[in-house]
Amino acid sequence: MNTMKTAMLMAALTALFGGVGYLLGGGTGMLLALGFGVVTNVFAYWNSDRLALAAHHAVEVDDRTAPELVGMVRDLAARAGLPMPRVYLIDNPQPNAFATGRNPQNAAVAATTGILRILTYDELAGVMAHELAHVKNRDTLIMTISATVAGAIASLAQFGFLFGGRGSERPNPIVMIGTALIAPLAAGVIQMAISRSREYEADRIGAEICGQPLALASALAKIAGGVSHIPNEDAERHPATAPLFIINPLSGRGVDNLFSTHPATENRIAALQALAQQMGAGAPVNGHAGRGSFTSQATTSPWNKPRQGESRQGPWG
Repeated sequence: MNTMKTAMLMAALTALFGGVGYLLGGGTGMLLALGFGVVTNVFAYWNSDRLALAAHHAVEVDDRTAPELVGMVRDLAARAGLPMPRVYLIDNPQPNAFATGRNPQNAAVAATTGILRILTYDELAGVMAHELAHVKNRDTLIMTISATVAGAIASLAQFGFLFGGRGSERPNPIVMIGTALIAPLAAGVIQMAISRSREYEADRIGAEICGQPLALASALAKIAGGVSHIPNEDAERHPATAPLFIINPLSGRGVDNLFSTHPATENRIAALQALAQQMGAGAPVNGHAGRGSFTSQATTSPWNKPRQGESRQGPWG
């Protein structure tokens, strides 16, 4: 099913490339845009994960630089039956995380420094399990390709508005302005159409991997609260990457909510609460995990415990 979704996504976005090219440059523009679209799809398949990580200045970490986080991801990947992904940290105060990569063998998970500061160990395990669920479902291929291609469509529309068409093939200025505005939104709608159901499924599978649906639900509530008042400037500069994140990083900016690629957080939390009842699992109480939980550690994460005389809040500091 995901293979079909990927093929449909690539076809729809490539067709949108052609439509933008036709509006901005006539028949010649359409052919050039279609060619560019095909090249972009191929490039995105092999390199979109690197572009997404670079757009957010992600830094790869290991057992030496972030032992707690890397160890957590390793244990969760083993539980999920997945190869160990690369692990990245993003120096950003907004709490958030995402996964990327064309397949489980070439996957990466990334977490912001902000998310490490506010979540407990079990909550963060739920978030990382959610991201590994995307890897397990091979959603990351869809997400990373759509992010790269949607961004390219926006760039093409803006470039065409400034430099597109000559002589008789140059379109009406109103058409050019409309295309420059509508094309990025159309690309976003395509992303949105295939994104929302993926989040519910990743929540469900992630909760099963970590064993604590309510810990993941608690994490979603905390992340949504942080996103609502902490801007993510890199995401604002690269809005096509928004669907990659566990919570829409643009959700604090008014009109972005109209084109959110994520379901409402309260609906996701309600689904996880229902799942917790089915599983008989709960969030940790008094430092003890519920049945089927990922960990029996206390609910405060080890990187939130500063050494004496320090304000350290993470394995990177």
